[in-house]
Amino acid sequence: MKTEWNLDKLYHGLDDPQYKKDYKTCEELIENYNRVIADMPDVPGVKEAEQILLLQEQIQETFMKLILYVELRQATDTENGDLMAESNNLTRLDSTKVASDTRASKILAKLDNLEEAAKQSEVIADYQFYLTKIKENDSHMLSDEQEELYAQMDMTGGSAWSNLQNYLSSTVKVDYDGKQITLTDVRNLAYDADKKVRKDAYEAEIAAYDKIADSVAYALNNIKLQMNMIAEKRGFESPLAMTLQQSNMKRETLDAMMGAIKVHLPKVRRYFLHKAKKLGYEGGLPWYELFAPLGKDERKYTIDETKEILTGTFEKFTPEMSGLMREAFENEWIDFYPHQGKSGGAFDCGVSMIKESRVLTNFDGTFTAIDTLAHELGHSFHDRQVQDNRPMNQDYPMQVAETASTFNETFLCSSYVANAKSDEEKLALLEGLLKEQTQCIVDIYSRYLFETAVFEQCENKFLMTDDLKELMLDAQRQAYGEGLDENCLHPYMWVCKGHYYSTGLSFYNFPYAFGVLFAAGLYHLYLEEGAESFVPKYKAMLKATPTCNVEEAGALMNIDLTDQKFWESSLEAIEANIDAFCAL
Repeated sequence: MKTEWNLDKLYHGLDDPQYKKDYKTCEELIENYNRVIADMPDVPGVKEAEQILLLQEQIQETFMKLILYVELRQATDTENGDLMAESNNLTRLDSTKVASDTRASKILAKLDNLEEAAKQSEVIADYQFYLTKIKENDSHMLSDEQEELYAQMDMTGGSAWSNLQNYLSSTVKVDYDGKQITLTDVRNLAYDADKKVRKDAYEAEIAAYDKIADSVAYALNNIKLQMNMIAEKRGFESPLAMTLQQSNMKRETLDAMMGAIKVHLPKVRRYFLHKAKKLGYEGGLPWYELFAPLGKDERKYTIDETKEILTGTFEKFTPEMSGLMREAFENEWIDFYPHQGKSGGAFDCGVSMIKESRVLTNFDGTFTAIDTLAHELGHSFHDRQVQDNRPMNQDYPMQVAETASTFNETFLCSSYVANAKSDEEKLALLEGLLKEQTQCIVDIYSRYLFETAVFEQCENKFLMTDDLKELMLDAQRQAYGEGLDENCLHPYMWVCKGHYYSTGLSFYNFPYAFGVLFAAGLYHLYLEEGAESFVPKYKAMLKATPTCNVEEAGALMNIDLTDQKFWESSLEAIEANIDAFCAL
């Protein structure tokens, strides 16, 4: 089985004649689109609105094929200058239609009687939610010229700073045990069974950040200043308000979830305190022990074994999930192993034009690596549900983006815990599940606090490295409390997390808490109803996520996401796992 993903179904290289042909086609489509939009009346009829939408579809399909290919190649070859240059070319190409996009949105926002128009046009009917969002966003649009200028300036502004962070974090050399390794490699050692390895790796990681922290601090300051500026110019009270609108989510839902987390933090911290006690610490855990393995689960798994574990386990949920997983392994969807220049962590990328996905992971053979693949292939399952939607009805908001993935993690670990052959195995499995769940609750809470503080403070001062370190430590103290040894935290967690460095989306942290808690509620519902009743509703909900708001998606599963009681019930389900862990 090949261990690198295959992108040949897209292109065979930047010099592929088909790549050049598609690039030229995209240029021509954009030129035509710009002409059509310039001549379009300010108030459209049904035919004009339909024409705009169909033109946008054509560009979307062609451009996405190009940009996905380049971005996927960059993910495994971040030091490739040709790919960086081509990424910039595509960004420039996309920017040539920004003014037309702005005008098109303003035109579409003036389409009268959307419900009546939907009766006259299947295209408009399919895009009714999309058009409703355009009407909502219209009041936050800048002038055509300002939107075009912002998109062009972003290339050498926020997006360039974002690329810098990605480049530095993926190429920095870490001095560990007499050799130089990647940041991904050293961070993976946090899961090692040997305490000395974990501690030495943590110290080597911290030392490596010293090499790049000042540069990354400049990147973070400038990106957050830019987002503060654009939020204000667009008439939002804050970047968070802008993010919530982008995410189709009400502030009441965020407040209900965060309120529930704050109430339950003392109970969740029992996990860290109990783990510290089991590892021989009097107080809370040192940071480098957060991911220390407990119980006996020292086995290393091959890729073939991983495939059989995942396909066998998820066959019990639905054969569709199992079949998708088998397809991913056997048809070269997955890039498995870490190497110099490869992005850290893991992600899934839906490639709708070939009805497939591509998954990047940094596989090390542990059960945690299997769990990561279950997570990413949950995203792939979500991709599959929306692939038959119209092209601009396939992009779902970031909160529900973490739902199918986290549901998969919960399903996998719960299945293994229930069938554990010994207390030691059960302890290891429960601990693996709780590591993920508590990170998505407690650490994500700390990241939310940190980003909030950065946005608030960078308006009035430039946050130097030491300032950012202190903000991160303060956020960790608030979130982890007595669960961690306050003398051994992680002041540089802002350097390695790419989520802070997007100019397209701020606060990419609370979606993980949303995902794990929404998934916990869904899993409880699955246990109550059984697969036969649950799976069709679940698939329908996933398919609907690009065409409804978050609260409507919850309602499809009979869940009120603005009710704090729902979030507390999900936290109580996780606390039941903590109780079982402590009892072992």
